[in-house]
Amino acid sequence: MWVSLALLALGVLVAVVAPRLLARADWPEREPIVALWVWQCVVAAVLLSFALSMTFSAAASWQVVRGQVFATAPAAVVEAYALGALGPWSAALAVLLACGGLWTGAMLTREVRDARAWRRRRRAELLVRAPLLPGEEPGSEPLVLLEGDRPDAWWLPGARPRLIITTAALRRLKGRQLDAVLAHEEGHARARHDWLLHCAAALASGFPRVPVFAAFRAEMHRLVELAADDSASKRFGRLTIALALVGLNEDRGAFGPCPAPHAEVPRRVTRLLAAEPRLTPGRRLRLTAAAALVPAVPLLVALAPGLSALS
Repeated sequence: MWVSLALLALGVLVAVVAPRLLARADWPEREPIVALWVWQCVVAAVLLSFALSMTFSAAASWQVVRGQVFATAPAAVVEAYALGALGPWSAALAVLLACGGLWTGAMLTREVRDARAWRRRRRAELLVRAPLLPGEEPGSEPLVLLEGDRPDAWWLPGARPRLIITTAALRRLKGRQLDAVLAHEEGHARARHDWLLHCAAALASGFPRVPVFAAFRAEMHRLVELAADDSASKRFGRLTIALALVGLNEDRGAFGPCPAPHAEVPRRVTRLLAAEPRLTPGRRLRLTAAAALVPAVPLLVALAPGLSALS
């Protein structure tokens, strides 16, 4: 039972401390892809800690669960976990964590359902604004051109992601700038950033007071855009994608005195123009490896009593 409490404390500690540490770091904007990986590992560590805590609490309370978890374990290993140490409190903790898991699943299900409904509405709107030509099948073309007075370009996720661009954007952007915008949207589609955003939204909606989940949602919205900017800039240059962002957003007041709805756009343009050097390959590798080890910490805590009993 003490292992269950240790895992619970570990999950709470990571959920509180990790967002603060990442907020103070100066490298995520220089390496958004690495930052995305780090955030995913942190959230995985928190969820794994709570899941393992629930498992050991249930094993301490109900013989059926204990028989499944420790089915092939020697008696010395079972005794090392001291499953009966806290008595009825273990059942309460197991039920509480199980309810949290069910609530997380419900929030994710709702997020996926709402996302599908949103995509169906957007596809229906596309059919109205861009009717199919004779012999053309829905979703057969990955690029859709819409009549519109506002320069805009976006991607519609799904089994067959589609890139949508308005005629105003074609008039505003020239040559490589248009190619850079399309490469930016293709970067979103290729990396399936929609799944990251859905998971982050589900966790933040289900547990709005948990710091790591709220920060996870905010950072995912920011980092996926930076990652797509970098994907496009590798092919067409930072200046090209920066000018394209200005062209798409200057009519929306993004660069005016009160750019609240599009506050991130000026920061993205400034970042691209500043062209700060990337981290060295060695440091990127160390950050990636260190992040991959974070979810392993709960596993080590969970296995430590059993390993010590066998040694």
